[in-house]
Amino acid sequence: MSVSRSYGRGAAILSLGIGATGIITFAYFSLASYSLSKEDYGHITLLWSAVFITVSVLYRPVEQLLSRTIADRDARGVQGSEHLRIAATIQLALGVLFAVVALALRGPIENDLFGGSSTLYWILVVSVLAYAVSYFARGYLAGHRQFMLYGGLVLMEASTRCLFALAVAIGIAEGQSAVALGMAAAPIVSLAVVPLALAHRLAPRADAGADPDPALLDAAAREEPAAREPEFTLANGAGFAAAVLLIMLCEQTFLNAGPLLVKATEGSGGAALAGFTFNVLLIARAPLQLFQAIQTSILPHLTRLRASGESDPFRRSVNLTLIAIAGFAGCVAVVMLAAGPALMDLLFGGDFDYERGGLVLVSIGMGLYLSAATLNQALLAHGLSAQAAACWVSAAAAFVLFLLLADFDDRVLQVELAFVAAAALLSAALYGLYRRA
Repeated sequence: MSVSRSYGRGAAILSLGIGATGIITFAYFSLASYSLSKEDYGHITLLWSAVFITVSVLYRPVEQLLSRTIADRDARGVQGSEHLRIAATIQLALGVLFAVVALALRGPIENDLFGGSSTLYWILVVSVLAYAVSYFARGYLAGHRQFMLYGGLVLMEASTRCLFALAVAIGIAEGQSAVALGMAAAPIVSLAVVPLALAHRLAPRADAGADPDPALLDAAAREEPAAREPEFTLANGAGFAAAVLLIMLCEQTFLNAGPLLVKATEGSGGAALAGFTFNVLLIARAPLQLFQAIQTSILPHLTRLRASGESDPFRRSVNLTLIAIAGFAGCVAVVMLAAGPALMDLLFGGDFDYERGGLVLVSIGMGLYLSAATLNQALLAHGLSAQAAACWVSAAAAFVLFLLLADFDDRVLQVELAFVAAAALLSAALYGLYRRA
């Protein structure tokens, strides 16, 4: 199978699995919104934000590191497992770092963020530690192009989480804690796919011992730069992971800083308003989950193309992805313009007043943000992680400063405007860097 066909097939498989995951995630929050009070639901969204800010910042760098490194080594025919040991060392260190910080800050986290709930605090701790293994598995699966198992992992995770909210909705269980427990159970149950992945890798393969790509060998013979990838060491692995960690921190700032700042600045009613803001940003968050299908498959795909010196297919893959994102975002914006408030009321109840214009703004911002994420993967494939991280940090800083310094009576509108403007700034900066690359 050609590299391009493999990418298309992998993206299609992942789109089905992660598309279903996005729908199930919507169902989780919809069931929770109907089953819990505004305050309790607000704390569920804050727990979600805290968990996924933390795991995305800490663990997705290793997922991306594994995905890129495994794809590059496979394309070049490099043997050995030192890259797995190095990635596991980095992941273990990050998990220990989180545990130490979480235990040291238990008081502020439990009392200030979760309103004194020790249950929510321990669910946070268990969830984040379980995701260390989950994200390592995701990087391994993506790098080896085992996209069906990757899709199964994330689908099983979302389904497990949703079952807990469903149990509360139909009366089998009750309360905020039962809904929240799904966040801890989900990553643990999803690891059931790992034995299948290992069995697949250990099974005899028809192409075992096959030669590397002839185009790559030709590039090596000519001593082209693409054929001289540095030896993978803990130092350069940690450097790549550190740059991607900054990118992930900025990504979570875009998606979660709005609700968290609303909670921090709005006093006693902050949790409920934070939940409302979170619901609005789900227009961007849910498609981002679907986009993970593209994001997960495009990095190893582009890495293989770069390793074999195929610049034209590289550019075509990026351009087609950007065109597809523009079309998708345009469709979402039209739907939000026509029926956005009614759809949001249907999904989350009629207790909140959703503004049509704000929903359209977030839809536009979503398209810009997904375009930036695509360009980011292209830059990571080129090895420009540090330069990409600088673009992300600048845009995220502008986003937070706008939220902190601008004087808006309507805090939700302020978050919407900040998201669109910062996404536009980010996509423009990354596009300029990509053109130079």
